[in-house]
Amino acid sequence: MSVNADRLLLFGATGDLAQRMLLPSLCALDADGLLEPDLKIVGTARSEMTSQEYRDWARTALEKNLPDHRRSGVDSFLGRLSYVPVDATTLDGYDELAKEVGTYDKGLAIFLSTAPSLFEPTIDGLVHAGLTEGNVRIGLEKPLGTDLASSEEINNAVAKAFSEDRIFRIDHYLGKETVQNLLALRFANLLFEPVWNATYIDHVQITVAETIGLESRVAYYDDSGALRDMVQNHMLQLLALVAMEPPTSFDSTAVRDEKVKVLRALRPIAKGETVTGQYRAGAVDGAAVPGYDEELGKPSDTETFVALKAHVDNWRWKGVPFYLRTGKRLPERVTEIVIQFRCIPHSIFEGRGASTKPNRLVIGIQPEENVQLSMMAKVPGLDREGIRLRQVPLDIAMPDAFSGTVRRIAYERLLLDLIEGDQTLFVRRDEVEAQWEWIDAIRALWDREEITPKPYGAGSWGPSAAIALAERDGVTWHDE
Repeated sequence: MSVNADRLLLFGATGDLAQRMLLPSLCALDADGLLEPDLKIVGTARSEMTSQEYRDWARTALEKNLPDHRRSGVDSFLGRLSYVPVDATTLDGYDELAKEVGTYDKGLAIFLSTAPSLFEPTIDGLVHAGLTEGNVRIGLEKPLGTDLASSEEINNAVAKAFSEDRIFRIDHYLGKETVQNLLALRFANLLFEPVWNATYIDHVQITVAETIGLESRVAYYDDSGALRDMVQNHMLQLLALVAMEPPTSFDSTAVRDEKVKVLRALRPIAKGETVTGQYRAGAVDGAAVPGYDEELGKPSDTETFVALKAHVDNWRWKGVPFYLRTGKRLPERVTEIVIQFRCIPHSIFEGRGASTKPNRLVIGIQPEENVQLSMMAKVPGLDREGIRLRQVPLDIAMPDAFSGTVRRIAYERLLLDLIEGDQTLFVRRDEVEAQWEWIDAIRALWDREEITPKPYGAGSWGPSAAIALAERDGVTWHDE
């Protein structure tokens, strides 16, 4: 049984993620009494500053990124913080870091948010300073490599000092409330699980759309592209949660065992099942925006849009296509899963002039967290000229349904789970490597067939070929 850590060590403690997500999340948890009173938080990064200067920096970050109603405990939270500058590329400074961490009677949780190239020297430094001994667990922020080989290299470096049960690989999508609710929807309701298969489901759509362009991620994104940035981790995790078999229990081993089975059952993508694109100048939300190459400042063949037609080759999903698409500079910011059910086998209303449409379940993840089930209902009337049927949406808006409950951002749950040692919402090594194996095969296909990004105007839903990818199967993307 895991024990709550009494020390939390943050690498990359002055970075953008720390400023926007980590410190605000920890402060919010502290204000709600969810952190143990003896938990001490030590930050480290290259920046030269004292502990007091770091606390001042953290205060500014919290004032900028915490909503007003959650700022009441800032002073108390800042008292937990200290800071030691460390250059991760050398062993210098790690002994001083270990001294600041001190004795961790209950356990030490480490959060590693640095460039992947620094993972191995950081692990070496931790080993040198004795900070891997005892009850120590480590959280790894993505990206975990750029392909299977580099991912294995990173995992091997971490495995030198940490066993798999002490490694917490983070995909922040798994901390989102609606993503977790997908498991409850499927496995806590008798209504859905009996029809969650190829007999009743026609196809599945997963969309992760962004309106933004490069923002502050110029160097990283151009080396990565949409396939590695979004599909390899977030979208494949969503697909796995949709397609997985019922786990025997809600614990880390059982849940992740079922997810990895799905990832290993993914059929390799064929030439006609993939579309890539790159945005050109256009307009988003009524404002003119430049093209990708203009933002980048040079020509590039990096994809900013990907659409895929995937298949899970097992009994449950035989013949059911999973349409995935993600891109930047699309018309709206939305992450959603669409479960499109099949048509009814026979309509008793057809002879009375009424047409039916198949049921559809839409699970909204962001920006709106909701679940919508469209059902057929009779339009009120005397029906003298025939029966009229209409689709009626049954909506559950999560913030309204749980209005008395605090809505938390993903990193609050993930950091608390790291501190408490619960691996359920973290990604296991075999999952990561199964994901990379599938993604690497797609990139090899692109190279072999010379598939290059097609241009699309910013503010559109991507290249027209992405529409054709679905429409040739009689499927329309859910853009409403």
